[in-house]
Amino acid sequence: MKFLSVIKKSLLEQARSFWILVLIVTMAPFFVFVYYLINESWQPHYDLVFVNRDSGIEVREQPVNHGEYLIETARNLESDSLTIPIKVHLAVDRENALQKLQNKKADALIVIPENFSASMEAMLTTGTGPQSQLELVGDLTDMNYMVTAIWAGEVFNRYLAQVSPMAMPVEITETSLGISGEIDEFDMWVPGLLILSIIMLMFSATIAIVTEVENGTIIRLKLSRIGVLNYLGGISVVQVIVGLISIMLTLGAALLMGFDYTGSVGALLVIAILTSISMIAFSLILAASTKTVNEVLIVGNFPLFLFMFFTGAAFPLEGKTLFTIAGYSITAQGIMSPTHAIIAAKKVLIMGAGLGDVLPELSALFVLIVIYWALGAWLFYHRHMRVE
Repeated sequence: MKFLSVIKKSLLEQARSFWILVLIVTMAPFFVFVYYLINESWQPHYDLVFVNRDSGIEVREQPVNHGEYLIETARNLESDSLTIPIKVHLAVDRENALQKLQNKKADALIVIPENFSASMEAMLTTGTGPQSQLELVGDLTDMNYMVTAIWAGEVFNRYLAQVSPMAMPVEITETSLGISGEIDEFDMWVPGLLILSIIMLMFSATIAIVTEVENGTIIRLKLSRIGVLNYLGGISVVQVIVGLISIMLTLGAALLMGFDYTGSVGALLVIAILTSISMIAFSLILAASTKTVNEVLIVGNFPLFLFMFFTGAAFPLEGKTLFTIAGYSITAQGIMSPTHAIIAAKKVLIMGAGLGDVLPELSALFVLIVIYWALGAWLFYHRHMRVE
């Protein structure tokens, strides 16, 4: 009965903290709209520039210019490619093309040498001959260059397959995991934003606890011998409900913006429940460190920023593996429970994984829940609940 009384009291207190509740459940959906606008205003595109110095040759009294054929292959790839927005451009000379690269009007440059046609014809007819050298130029620190350079290599491979009399001995087919081949950057952000909606429980759960301390009603709870487990368990039930409402609102906002998923919503809810419990457990540590709501709003910003920006919630992030347990990689960010929740959410929503496929992440969440809860409950009891 004491447990149910705490749940009822916590529900009433949560309803009284109306604006805090609104902030908690609407912040992540707001970020969904912001990230959608960012994605729509900045669509990636890759510009490949050619400088054709190929002088060409005559074959059976017909002019042949393999440099032009290579550029034509690139243009065909440009028109055929729906997933990679690549554009092919021509420059009059190398200096002009370099200026485009320096001004960020192009991502990569291919310079076709003068003897390209002669080299290609010798290779096609005799298998040997003078070797030509294609020059690939770009900023090696630029991600756009890396993507464009990969596609430049694909252009040359397709060109060789077209002009070579020999059939390719191997044909490579690409199969995507889940819907990973059909999504854009916005879709990659959504799993992190879903977990962000639960990270916000850090404030509502901590405030629900600290309010009792600030108002002095914690004294009545001490005298009633309600017990730490009954008191914190009742609050946790309400906060898990808030977390589920928040994540479903965020998912609804993402679906409204065009997000598509392939996994099970049920599996996502299991991840959400475990993540909510972990954040409530962490809130005990924060509650044990504060005495007023104002202190919560100030001190809580530090773990909030850590959880947002170093777990992959605000943007995709991968940490360096420190060690592995049964093949599961543990990083420095792994001490924060949202890290594992985001990995699990991506597997479920993007790759179509089931609960069995995310058992390592769920196990990591469970271990962190035990650690957070044990430490938080001990600290909170000795700081606020111990009867002198």
